[in-house]
Amino acid sequence: MRALVVGYGSIGRRHVNILSKNKKISEIKIFSKINIKNFNTISNKNEIIKFNPQYVIIANETHFHLKELIFFEKNFKNIFILVEKPLFNKFVDYKIKNNKIFVGYNLRFHPFIKIIKKMIINKKIWNINVICGSYLPSWRKDREYEKSYSSKKISGGVLLDLSHELDYIKWIFGNFKPLYVIQNKISDLNIKSYDNLNLFAQGSNKLNIQLNLNYFFKIPMRQILIDGKNLSINADLITNTMKVVNHKKNKIYKLDNFDINTTYSNQHNEIINNKIKNTCTYEEGKQIMKVINQINKIHL
Repeated sequence: MRALVVGYGSIGRRHVNILSKNKKISEIKIFSKINIKNFNTISNKNEIIKFNPQYVIIANETHFHLKELIFFEKNFKNIFILVEKPLFNKFVDYKIKNNKIFVGYNLRFHPFIKIIKKMIINKKIWNINVICGSYLPSWRKDREYEKSYSSKKISGGVLLDLSHELDYIKWIFGNFKPLYVIQNKISDLNIKSYDNLNLFAQGSNKLNIQLNLNYFFKIPMRQILIDGKNLSINADLITNTMKVVNHKKNKIYKLDNFDINTTYSNQHNEIINNKIKNTCTYEEGKQIMKVINQINKIHL
């Protein structure tokens, strides 16, 4: 299978490195204006048409995703396309007719996320509290954070950058309604985008949802706290440990030598083999954009 990666930032490089180890990928080319050692690059759209890729990963800046998707929809049929999260920088009801489109919410493939999804089936859940905080200047060592897409109002901000949390909350617990939002810039980071989000929402059966996202926490944190009838869960996606109390029985899960790249590999394999079970579909990705649109409308 011929693969094309659009964009060669940090996430584009990750996809290229992972796909280069996949035995079902016969050739990889990168659509980029820069020359890249060890890989063939394409610099214009006519070359893409000649290359005729069967699998495309759109991994450039978020506000270019729609433009790229329109190009592939007009010029190709029956190919697989993975658009890195989030799908777009704002909600657009663009209809797909010619290709199979997916969105790169790879955390769905994290073992803890999959365990939690199974564990809460038929459980009465009262409250979930999700926290994701990290320090933006430490994200990309090869680039000044002030110049990254994360820092720009058009393409960045925690709501777009950290929308993994919105996706897995919806994937696990179902639809929810945003009730109260604080979204603002409160740190001393030299950026134009919002670096903080506090969301209070309600899901079905009066489920309380609290979500906190930020760019300025210097001790990386990604935790999921869940409470319900006869069930409490504390999952830490940084230390890869999870504590569960289920009907008074305690269990500790620990992922030794866990490599986050396996979530990307498993996502690619589902798409390449056309056996979709966990991968975020295009329609699901659009639904997350609708949620983001709702949050932006009500934020203080």
